[in-house]
Amino acid sequence: MLRVGAVDIGTNSTRLLIAEVEDGRVRPLRRALETTRLGAGLREGILLPESINRTVTTLCRYRGLLQESGVTREIAVATSAVRDAANRDEFVEVVKGETGFDVRVINGHEEAAYSFGGVVSGLSLPPDQVLVMDVGGGSTEFVWQNAGVLQKKSLALGAVRMTLESSTSENMREVLRPVAKMVSRLSSLRLVGVGGTCTTLAAIDLKMEHYDPDGVHGYILTRRRVGELLDELARCTLEERQRIPGLQPERADIIVAGVRIVFNAMMVFNRDQIQVSEADILYGLALNAAQDVEQKGGASY
Repeated sequence: MLRVGAVDIGTNSTRLLIAEVEDGRVRPLRRALETTRLGAGLREGILLPESINRTVTTLCRYRGLLQESGVTREIAVATSAVRDAANRDEFVEVVKGETGFDVRVINGHEEAAYSFGGVVSGLSLPPDQVLVMDVGGGSTEFVWQNAGVLQKKSLALGAVRMTLESSTSENMREVLRPVAKMVSRLSSLRLVGVGGTCTTLAAIDLKMEHYDPDGVHGYILTRRRVGELLDELARCTLEERQRIPGLQPERADIIVAGVRIVFNAMMVFNRDQIQVSEADILYGLALNAAQDVEQKGGASY
């Protein structure tokens, strides 16, 4: 059994998973999430100093947690916000110097593959029966298998990005339609949603005063219910949304755009249900980290 640490530096949040991995299964020991908003202001193509500082501060704390936990292997990746930024190399260098994390900037296809591996492991589903939708802050990834071959598509649809751009449902559907056409012959695939928007939707529907990953994991939402929640959230003021059970106040300003992505995807893909998975890219990263150790015959520090 290997103890690993995985860090996901996203557009909206920076997350940590410390877990034990054995026989392709991930057992979480500790989770952490901070809303760092690294993608704030990215419309100009640059990661802002204050956003970088927030993220570095969080990563310093995560470094301490990893040291306390005695992990054998760590892996840290950055996704949409960093890969789209003109100063991505500077960010990676600053993080390395301040925190020791050797951050790898992954592309949308890699991001989707890690999420897919996490979902399949976490929900114990056959790989050829799953369509994973990973709604992030800056992008949304879709991944599925067709005849045993992994298919991946990354779209510039994200909760933060769509909030900043004030994107409409029709704009979103135009972007989603080409992917829907790609999976039109695979209508039996189960739609599984990962990422903060999807897990928050489940938490809101469950009226969770305190977030419970086990309660969220595997939860099923109907398209009708997602539409109802979208209408309810859109009618609320920001202050009202910040008081909704299950919704982190820090996510209240971007949740409407995120839920609109989910709802329009269900419409365009003609899916009546979406199953929420707490197992996501962090699980996939943890599996990858453990596999690296096993292949090398020991720790890779």
